[in-house]
Amino acid sequence: MAFLSLSFIFERSETKTTFLFRVFVGILFISSCYAETAETTHDNQLHDHHLTHTMKLTSLLPSNVCDSSSKVDERKSSLKVVHKHGPCFQLNRDNKAKSPISLAEILRLDQSRVDSIHSRLGSKKQSGSRGGNIKETDASVNIPAKDGSMIGSANYIVTVGLGTPKKDLSLVFDTGSDLTWTQCQPCVKSCYQQKETIFDPKDSQTYTNISCSSPKCDSLKSGTGNSPSCSSSTCIYGIMYGDSSFSVGFFGTETLTLTPTDVFPDFLFGCGQNNQGLFGGSAGLIGLGRDPISLVSQTAQKYSNIFSYCLPSSSSSTGHLTLGNGGVSNSVKFTPLSTMPQRPSLYGLDVTGISVGGQKLPIPASVFSSSGTIIDSGTVITRLPPTAYSSLKSAFQQQMSQYPTAPSMSILDTCYDFSQYDNITFPTISFCFNGDTEVVIDETGIFYASEVTQVCLAFAPNGDDSDVAIFGNVQQKTMEIVYDVAGGRVGFAPGGCS
Repeated sequence: MAFLSLSFIFERSETKTTFLFRVFVGILFISSCYAETAETTHDNQLHDHHLTHTMKLTSLLPSNVCDSSSKVDERKSSLKVVHKHGPCFQLNRDNKAKSPISLAEILRLDQSRVDSIHSRLGSKKQSGSRGGNIKETDASVNIPAKDGSMIGSANYIVTVGLGTPKKDLSLVFDTGSDLTWTQCQPCVKSCYQQKETIFDPKDSQTYTNISCSSPKCDSLKSGTGNSPSCSSSTCIYGIMYGDSSFSVGFFGTETLTLTPTDVFPDFLFGCGQNNQGLFGGSAGLIGLGRDPISLVSQTAQKYSNIFSYCLPSSSSSTGHLTLGNGGVSNSVKFTPLSTMPQRPSLYGLDVTGISVGGQKLPIPASVFSSSGTIIDSGTVITRLPPTAYSSLKSAFQQQMSQYPTAPSMSILDTCYDFSQYDNITFPTISFCFNGDTEVVIDETGIFYASEVTQVCLAFAPNGDDSDVAIFGNVQQKTMEIVYDVAGGRVGFAPGGCS
């Protein structure tokens, strides 16, 4: 993938369109973010190297063998990222006979997450108490389901160490969550199956419960959406997610080990005693939001509120999660962060336009400004305002008319049957963000495939133009995405995993 500013200036005549200016690889020209919207797409453009991707059909489908990147080894304070449904996650290699989760189920869970996000952000009256209070006084508490956080299809995992001596645990990382938690013995009420043995605080020399009277206990309200409760003077947390998964347990501190040289004593986390949900064999969750209890905030003194990640090109390869600015590419292009008043810990972006095949789509700027946009590591499919999606779909279909169509797949309604092809050619898609930042989506981030007979455009419409748009993780693949929280900006660069 290349971050080229693609621009063609046209001279119109009655008989032809003449190129007055041409783009060459590696040279920066006027971005298509500024280009005039074209009413038609010239046939010659469909075959221009810079306006299309061409890839082998086999590249659309993940392998059954893990292809591990060496990028993690080259970076300081970096963790390997694996997909929880892919062969790089050890639990899946140990359970080969078990049928993997279907793509239809992943998309259903994805919609649950999106519904939860929209519930959080869709009504100003929800900007205060976001989930009600925890009424009961033990770890078997029931959490109100009406306004959960968003786990759904969050599907990327890193391994960290917890306790003294440290115990390695595989945790989902999520920019849409703040509280870090793991399942803990003795599992007073319930624990689901996870890859490693469940963490037992009795085996650690450094675990401590947080008292109900501590100000740290009060910090749970903003970080989980629920007021904390007490059990024998110990602070009890509770969090429920949009797909009805939940975790309830003791709020405590423990030593967190990210790498041999990155060790954090007194890290605030949840020690879950009642946990249920589809966490894909992970031991819990790492919260990478902007709330004071998130991992980002708790490690800010060392990492200066900066982290980055690269999500792998497929579920059979690996990426990285890096804390701090070590190894950040010089080619990163930044756009300012915006804030959602109802959920300030989320990472907001200002989209200014979308281009397909180098042509800016005729989408009024007000469509994006009225809905707002967030970037989210846990949402799979990018959601757009219906007006924007309709324009994207139309332009994409026009440039894909040579291929036979296929039935819709769940929320994805623009699908193709590529079974008769060895290679496919399709238009580039790029997003324009505030700050004159153009991000060209990698070729692996345009389709979502169940099989070669049903390969779908990996975008979907929201229910209404007023619903917040979401830049999902399929479109983030292979990019290095840098969250400079202190600087109030998010950056993008190509080739982040290799």
